[in-house]
Amino acid sequence: MAESVDTVPSSAEEERTPLDRDLSTYVYGIVPEDVQVSDDARGVAGAPVRLVRHGKIAALVSEVAIERPLGTPDDLVAHQQLLDATAAEVPVLPLRFGAVLTDRQAVVDELLGPYHDEFLSALDELEGRAEFVVKGRYDERAVLMEVLNENVEAAQLRDEIRGKPEAATREARIRLGEVVNQAVSAKREADTGAVLDRLAPLSVFTVVREPSHERDAVHLALLVESDRRGELEKAVEEYARLWAGRIELELHGPLAPYDFVVSGGEGG
Repeated sequence: MAESVDTVPSSAEEERTPLDRDLSTYVYGIVPEDVQVSDDARGVAGAPVRLVRHGKIAALVSEVAIERPLGTPDDLVAHQQLLDATAAEVPVLPLRFGAVLTDRQAVVDELLGPYHDEFLSALDELEGRAEFVVKGRYDERAVLMEVLNENVEAAQLRDEIRGKPEAATREARIRLGEVVNQAVSAKREADTGAVLDRLAPLSVFTVVREPSHERDAVHLALLVESDRRGELEKAVEEYARLWAGRIELELHGPLAPYDFVVSGGEGG
């Protein structure tokens, strides 16, 4: 999905569209007021995305049926794609998935009005910046061989269970799993630290994410100035080459700054 947001004032007609009583207003995030949503921008359930403005800020919204349950994978993808496409063009404060208010007036009364200055300040801080995520996953065979070559106990346990029935070596297999998991955790901490040391100087802020998979090697979120994106990409490529065959390293972004925004107005 290729939604985009342009930094050109849009017509007020978007905000005067009457609200059907069977609809509520889904809020994706907060942007500066002087943006325009492209006509083909779509959100949850394929609904057109519009703006609700107040002062110097605006909310990205679409209408959803009141009786429609939210939470499908498609809904989450639509939410993220809209925000990430927006972040590639302008500052955006992402709201949590599923933020719904009664109608557009409620967006002003409950969100944009009470938190106007807070949101405006945060948007100013994000100007010219975006989030990037560095994610690496160990090659299972490569990391296991590392552990067996480096850890005496793991190698001994491997030899102890080799060629023997599973039932007869149950305790040894359990212990081997524990040793391997501990060793991989130590490697994850060391590898994450190495990448963080390299990338932190290129970033405004960094967050170490919790592993989402047992073979996760690195999972970092970085808030980066737009003019340093090239340096970031080069540094990640260097590590990708260094760890080829051991860790598959990927750089994702620009993304909405999910890891760096905590909005007081997210309780919709």
